[in-house]
Amino acid sequence: MRRRTILALAPLGALAPLAPPGALAQSRPIRVVVPFAAGGIIDVVARILAEPLGRALGQGMVIDNQPGAGSVIGARIVARAAADGATLLLSGAAHAVIPALYPDAGVDPVADFAGVALLGQQPFVLAVHPSNPAVDGPQFLAWLRARPGAARFATTGIGAASHLAGELLKQLAGVDFEVVPYRGTPQAVTDLVAGRVDFMLDSQSLLAPLAAAGQLRALAVTTANRSAMLPGLPTLAESGVAGYDASSWQALYAPAGVPGTELARLRAAAQVALADPALLRRYAEVGVQPVTAGLDGFVAAEQARWLPILRATGARGG
Repeated sequence: MRRRTILALAPLGALAPLAPPGALAQSRPIRVVVPFAAGGIIDVVARILAEPLGRALGQGMVIDNQPGAGSVIGARIVARAAADGATLLLSGAAHAVIPALYPDAGVDPVADFAGVALLGQQPFVLAVHPSNPAVDGPQFLAWLRARPGAARFATTGIGAASHLAGELLKQLAGVDFEVVPYRGTPQAVTDLVAGRVDFMLDSQSLLAPLAAAGQLRALAVTTANRSAMLPGLPTLAESGVAGYDASSWQALYAPAGVPGTELARLRAAAQVALADPALLRRYAEVGVQPVTAGLDGFVAAEQARWLPILRATGARGG
């Protein structure tokens, strides 16, 4: 009797066949969590990707900036979201080093996520305030060595790609300086332009225009090869730091456990979006280089490279 009553009171639509798994998620906009403040290169890549990826998926895209705790806050949101493809994470190098900075974060960069696509990479530029006497990389290294621990290095956060690039510079060049972390790139750049810090290693799209305007001085790029955007600027390796190679990279993830069919759909759509001519033009404008490598195993390889360097510093997330 109870069962008959429940069926009688149910709306007629409730008796229709159930929608296929994932259909509800595919009918609403996808939330793309960016674990950094607006204005940095990861946020820029997210906003470039949103339109072509949404078109390929047939869904709207909503960028949700959730900065804090070195990307942990945003990563945790996505790791705990429903594994239906409706919530994604777009992050960078900081994602890989969460275990070193936040061992109690409750989120595993590899086990808690399913990789969708490696989106791009970008050389950093070494830039100083114009009052600095160094006019090239070798002079800057000499300037650092003459004042161990005294120079102030602005970074967008402990564990961010810019911070890792700075720690690699310390290790390979045998220099030391004070690391000054900021909550986001715009604040760090503002203080460098104002002369409150001495130098940065950050995206060429942000620092090169300021250098061209005379507000900063660009000395080198951080990748093993020169940048297509700034071909006249030598690399740090050419400037005397043998073996130096660091860059910013961006990747897209879904929560672990997303159904295989949905993950395949997201991966296929990402590849369509990354081949879109409009996206490639925007990438070129901001100095992001497309990548052909897959994301499988990439984060683990980044951990093998950067975790020992970061742990050697004794740094911990705040």
